[in-house]
Amino acid sequence: MTEHSSEDGYEAAASRLDKAFGRLEASVRSLNGRMRAHSRIESDTQKLLSERSRLAAELDKVSARAKRLDDSSAEVARRLVVAMETVREVLAKEDS
Repeated sequence: MTEHSSEDGYEAAASRLDKAFGRLEASVRSLNGRMRAHSRIESDTQKLLSERSRLAAELDKVSARAKRLDDSSAEVARRLVVAMETVREVLAKEDS
């Protein structure tokens, strides 16, 4: 009877050990899947940050160009006003 009960105890222990190994393997597979997903998310995040930096630099460049064009436009407008005033003065002198 003792031999039979210790054999049952070994079988029960072996069964529990097999179940524990099964749970451990499932847990490791799950962890590997989550680590791969995390790695993909990190990679995508780095790509987005890189794209954001590139777009920010491009925006800065375009903004600087727009400012230069605006400044040039203001200078052209100022020169046109001066030219129109000069033409008016010349026409006024000819009329007198």
